[in-house]
Amino acid sequence: MTSVNLNLLLALLGGALLALMIKLNSSLAALTTPLYASWLAHGIGASVALLLIAVITTVSKRDRPISGGAAPKWSYLGGIPGAMVVILAAITVNSELGLSGTLVLGLLGQVLFGLLSDHFGLFGVDKKAISAHRLLSIIPIFSGASLIIFFGRS
Repeated sequence: MTSVNLNLLLALLGGALLALMIKLNSSLAALTTPLYASWLAHGIGASVALLLIAVITTVSKRDRPISGGAAPKWSYLGGIPGAMVVILAAITVNSELGLSGTLVLGLLGQVLFGLLSDHFGLFGVDKKAISAHRLLSIIPIFSGASLIIFFGRS
């Protein structure tokens, strides 16, 4: 299997797991609160990450995981939007948006923020101007989001 095919499969698996995570967290939030669901999801995620680090360091017989150097200070803020995504998704999935509307609006937000990050060179990425070609990528996503949100209700 080529690396492109493997990356494609991993991306699809990641998307499926994201949808599953949002559905399970929103179900938990409906029974408790979105904040509790977020804390539980992040607690489980942190526990699994620590377990994986322990297994990897044991298998590789190293005292610590492989490191590429010190992370920039701003990278430690990544948990804040992650927690907000879990909380907001738990709220919106249980609204009239539903799972599909929540996921498609999340995708649209990611693409828009990616375009702005590239344009302004945020987070150390190379600056890339927002061209008409890159801006056109938003149209199918926005169209799909509109169809799902406004016409997808039964």
